[in-house]
Amino acid sequence: MNLDGLPYMIEPMRREDVPTVHRIETQVFPLPWSAYAFRYEVTYNGNSTYLVLRYTPWAGERREGILPQPVARLLGRADKDPSLLGYGGFWMMAARAHISTLALRPEWRGRGLGELLLASLCERALQRGARVINLEVRTSNIVAQHLYEKYGFGIIKRHEGYYSDNGEDAYIMSTQSYSVQKYQEHLETLTQRLRERLASQTKEPPRDDEGESA
Repeated sequence: MNLDGLPYMIEPMRREDVPTVHRIETQVFPLPWSAYAFRYEVTYNGNSTYLVLRYTPWAGERREGILPQPVARLLGRADKDPSLLGYGGFWMMAARAHISTLALRPEWRGRGLGELLLASLCERALQRGARVINLEVRTSNIVAQHLYEKYGFGIIKRHEGYYSDNGEDAYIMSTQSYSVQKYQEHLETLTQRLRERLASQTKEPPRDDEGESA
């Protein structure tokens, strides 16, 4: 998706992003991944693709003043990169991409940025040769299900007791494999509409959960 002229960018997740990614992970999910798991994915797993979403007005400041990780950890700042708003990733298994995670800072919700991450993951999956994209979602997460349905995912299975924190069931959702070209065309239409939505926004950047600029 072309983000020229928009205050956002999508780029590959790096090791130095992991502390902030893990901080968001613990805010969003009741069963968060460990920082080690993310470091493994971005360093060693050649079958994975992980992306981060940045707010570009703050990204330049981050890069100009970034501290070495040992120093940042001592100062308690290793997990506070305000420009990193969200992240997502998938695993490639033959011609199938499985979206393993997708998360956005809670204070930035409602702006279409979760959709931007999803669209970016779907685009990268197609670029890597995926014919099918799937994921799992809590049965109670109706908002996410509607977004996934918009992007061509349908429920193919109910997995009972999938989530160990509360025993909740999961829906396994998947795109269809019979026409990659048709799905590509659908995705292009959706991303164009999303770009128009992002370009028309006038909301001020939110503050984070500690009262600081996010």
